[in-house]
Amino acid sequence: MNPRWNDLNQMFGAMDLLRNRMNRINRLFTDYDRAWGGNEGWPMANNWPRTNLYDDNDHLQLVAAVPGLAKEDINIKLQGNYLEISGTRKVTVPDGYTAHRLERGGETSFSRSFTLPVDIDIDKVEATLKDGILTLQLPKAEVAKPKKITIN
Repeated sequence: MNPRWNDLNQMFGAMDLLRNRMNRINRLFTDYDRAWGGNEGWPMANNWPRTNLYDDNDHLQLVAAVPGLAKEDINIKLQGNYLEISGTRKVTVPDGYTAHRLERGGETSFSRSFTLPVDIDIDKVEATLKDGILTLQLPKAEVAKPKKITIN
């Protein structure tokens, strides 16, 4: 009877050792994810580029931080009040350096979409890119602008 209990104790001891090692491996991945700015997925997954949206009665202004991107790398689509910013971020290796690790062959695609609070006059939209900051001037459609009504 005694040898059987010893076998069980050894088996449970081995399982505890395995569980402890798995916990250490899981902590390694969790710490790695935290170092990249979160513990859910990879950076740029859902919240890149970072944006701010401002409302100034006649128009909306969307400002997006897109460091390192050229205007050729960015696509902007607007339909009614639905806005989508997408593109490809290309990774280039500086002269004289060797790439040790490039994700997805040196390119990362991104896409971010917004439902704007009002319809936009698409013909008057302006987009500028300066110093890694994309600025969209989004004039409100006439039906979306507030109008003062006088009482007779």
